[in-house]
Amino acid sequence: MVVPVHSDAFAEKLLSWFGANRRAMPWRETKDPYMIWLSEVMLQQTQVDTVIPYYQRFIEVFPDPESLSKAPEDDVLKLWEGLGYYRRCHHFIAAVRDVCADYGGRIPDDPHIFRRLPGVGDYTTAAVMSIAYGHVLPVVDGNVIRVITRIYRIADDTTKTKTRMLIRDMMAALIPSDSPGDFNQAVMELGALVCTPKKPLCGECPLNDLCRAFQHRDISLYPFSPKKMKIPQYPVGLALIMKDGRFLIQKRPSKGHLAGLWELPGGKAEGDESAETAMLRKCREELGLTVEVCGMAAQASHVYSHFKIHVSVFSCTVGAQREKDLKHQPFMWITPSDIPSYAFPAVNLKLFQTIFPSVM
Repeated sequence: MVVPVHSDAFAEKLLSWFGANRRAMPWRETKDPYMIWLSEVMLQQTQVDTVIPYYQRFIEVFPDPESLSKAPEDDVLKLWEGLGYYRRCHHFIAAVRDVCADYGGRIPDDPHIFRRLPGVGDYTTAAVMSIAYGHVLPVVDGNVIRVITRIYRIADDTTKTKTRMLIRDMMAALIPSDSPGDFNQAVMELGALVCTPKKPLCGECPLNDLCRAFQHRDISLYPFSPKKMKIPQYPVGLALIMKDGRFLIQKRPSKGHLAGLWELPGGKAEGDESAETAMLRKCREELGLTVEVCGMAAQASHVYSHFKIHVSVFSCTVGAQREKDLKHQPFMWITPSDIPSYAFPAVNLKLFQTIFPSVM
């Protein structure tokens, strides 16, 4: 059984520390639920310093739900380009459109209604509803898990739902009813600045007298999770097909990995395929296009959350197939100077820096 920490002392110490040490972030200067929601979506698996310029540019172009709901998806993806995890963006667009269609553009203040919007989970609901509307809902993210498992010496596997539910219950017992938003932000801030994964600053922690892991000198044991398996690596072949100073790009499907982005044609190798063979096959399958390889144009590697790719780009010319016979996925012929007008995956941008250094 986990013995409770005195909730009043915990909240008082933590909120006092937060008041003196909270970082300046643009979304902390507003109570607008749309802007707070946007920040929480962008911050998922992404560092604050990376998010701030994206957030500011996004708000300048789409300052409210209505402006975003009316925007072409390509325009929104271009603003998101480089931030990664594009599924977040697609879900946010769909959810905001639902808000405009069903709730007159006002973000619902009912957690149960908000939770039903596309892409909105328990964490986002708790964060937005507590910060924007004052609902007493505890958040559970990586920073919170680290702080609470150390405070309570919870040794259970934090990848398990049961453990996360326990942590949520601990947070629910600690969160004050008069400042739930500040409290949630304070716990996450403590995890980001003081109770860090490695070399935590325990001497500076306002909760060290309440922290059981600190008292037992075994803080490095928490949180516990099994060792991650080595992520798989895949070869990918892409085609740089040039014609009259332009090159061919295609648009990815509207659903799935990197949905809606533009890219060089090609794809992941299957079985014992080489990157070049995979590129030739994907050009035939997706565009109905036969190409002839002239040589290697560039190579780059990129790591996603669950796998890594090594990409080879081959300079190609169009074979016997004519442009009018191109089929399946949408395509465009663009010049290197057109690249900034389209949203590409990060690895394509890396490759363009090598292939077209003068425009990148």
